[in-house]
Amino acid sequence: MYASFGTAGSCEAFYDAGGKSALEMPKWLSEHNLDCFEYQCGRGVKISDDAARLLGERAEEFGIALSIHAPYYISLSSTDEQKRKNSVEYILQTLHAARCMNADRIVVHSGSCGSITRREALSLASDTLRAAISAADEHGFGDIHICPETMGKVKQLGSVDEVIKLCQIDERLIPTMDFGHINAMTLGGLKDKSDFEAVFDAIENKLGSERASSFHIHYSRIEYTNAGEKKHHTYAETEFEPEFEPIAEIMAERGATPRIICETAGTQTKDAQELKKIYMNLIERER
Repeated sequence: MYASFGTAGSCEAFYDAGGKSALEMPKWLSEHNLDCFEYQCGRGVKISDDAARLLGERAEEFGIALSIHAPYYISLSSTDEQKRKNSVEYILQTLHAARCMNADRIVVHSGSCGSITRREALSLASDTLRAAISAADEHGFGDIHICPETMGKVKQLGSVDEVIKLCQIDERLIPTMDFGHINAMTLGGLKDKSDFEAVFDAIENKLGSERASSFHIHYSRIEYTNAGEKKHHTYAETEFEPEFEPIAEIMAERGATPRIICETAGTQTKDAQELKKIYMNLIERER
């Protein structure tokens, strides 16, 4: 069993080749030797049930694993109780779409700290996430994994440790480790291989070997300022970090098989292919 590679949304080359709809992405990805697709609901869950079912059918036909990125405006840590309740509803909407398309994971932003402390924000986010899990179970969505994501701005909730603490709430929660975000939030903290290993070690030590092997990864080179994340870049723009090779080396050495979603700027398919090539070359070397 190997790690799987795919894209967040559709790349510029897809549209240049005449692509019109996300419904065509499973065939496109299969033709480009990729394995997974993250459907984007960042601006709201707008896909119809019928379209979601058709996407799921095509994904099954072409062997593409599906996940969904939930709306960006979800804020698990909001100090406004109504906004937290709304966030639970947005998660349920995303889970419903996931059920229709047979996606097994949804990625969720943790929120921000604003004027409160990180501890207070984490407490609010934990309560909201518990409410979301309870609602998911009530609606029959308990088998779909909710995947809290590490965030890229310094004042956002979602450091590696905070995401792991959220995932300790329930064993079905899977961390989304966005290595570009981690590097941006820590202002370039991912330099040496040991820095990347610390992320893998933290997951294994606190969440167990199963989640350490099959967690969710977002990858892109990201430009940052003193406030954290500024802009996503292509893989070819090597003046920006982090590097992918240390991630691939650790996966190959440990036999970890995460799902890697490429979020580079407009070149996701090409870059996901390059990431997969790096990883598979290392797998061959480890044999």
